[in-house]
Amino acid sequence: LSGSAPNKKDKVMEKLSGKAMSLGCLMIDISGPSLSEEDRDRLLHPLVGGVVLFTRHFQSVEQLQVLCEEIHALRHPKLLIGVDHEGGRVQRFREGFSALPPMRPLGELYDSDPTAAKELAEKVGWLMATELLAVGVDFSFAPVLDLDYGDSCVIGDRSFHSRPQIVSDLAFHLVVGMRHAGMAAVAKHFPGHGYIQADTHLEVAVDDRSFQEISQKDLQPFLKLIENNIEAIMPAHVRYPQIDHDPAGFSHIWLQDILRNKCHFQGAIISDDMSMHAATEFGDAPTRVEAALKAGCDLVLLCNDLNSVDEVLTKLKWPEDVVSHARLIRMHGKPTISLAHLHSNPLWQGRAAAVSHFVNEVNQRLL
Repeated sequence: LSGSAPNKKDKVMEKLSGKAMSLGCLMIDISGPSLSEEDRDRLLHPLVGGVVLFTRHFQSVEQLQVLCEEIHALRHPKLLIGVDHEGGRVQRFREGFSALPPMRPLGELYDSDPTAAKELAEKVGWLMATELLAVGVDFSFAPVLDLDYGDSCVIGDRSFHSRPQIVSDLAFHLVVGMRHAGMAAVAKHFPGHGYIQADTHLEVAVDDRSFQEISQKDLQPFLKLIENNIEAIMPAHVRYPQIDHDPAGFSHIWLQDILRNKCHFQGAIISDDMSMHAATEFGDAPTRVEAALKAGCDLVLLCNDLNSVDEVLTKLKWPEDVVSHARLIRMHGKPTISLAHLHSNPLWQGRAAAVSHFVNEVNQRLL
């Protein structure tokens, strides 16, 4: 009504009116499958640059599309929307989406038929990206470049192979497929998470190897994708004490001296979740986020803890960074097929059938 006092959201929108906002340095989740007023207020904060979605945010393909449209409509440039949708046991959305294989069977296929494996990896990357882009998700946190040393409880079959060259080759072709669909890629977990058994979601992880051994093995797939202009890299919450006492995601040595200067990476550095156990020993949430930003992260994930998000949004003072903003803008999805035309598209039909056939073969072997 005329003359009524503006509510909190109106004040925020009035402040933002006529002004483009840079993408902020924080990527957060939301409370449920639709936006609450509290979610909207958080997402309008200048420190926020994106939203991470989980299985709890998914009810149907149609609901997910509406949710993504609402998130993207909040700001300009639109907030980024990301999800862990690698395939196998790490695939957040199931019903209405193609089942994607874990990466290890692609590596096993490579051992007998490299050409077929590379072609299939490209189809998997394209299919994953096309289906996500069709509902409005900008990117998946993929591919996993960690080597399979046979002992990691958290990596396991998420890894393509134990040999760096094969991981490099298959990951490259997966990324080619993603790019053909219009999606940027996020290589993880730099400089390599596969050697240690610990799950950084639950415990502190330490890799005591020398830099020489890590660089000759685990770093090689990252170097391959950096040479091919990978858009983003996610560092591991793993300590490598022979190089630095801080985990890679909090380490200026790893992120600036090695990744930026020695590896010549120019894309976005996106942290792993600051709520994971391996990160929490760095202090409260604002302290953790600031430490990751100071180390060199462009975007910091803080998930599954909205109280901590509110604390960070209240306490953290971090200036806009034009370079980080430019890196993050590259992560916006560029869909090539709309959801309405997806299932009638011959390219989708052929690639979905090929991937489905492979997944069925993998599942039969596991029975």
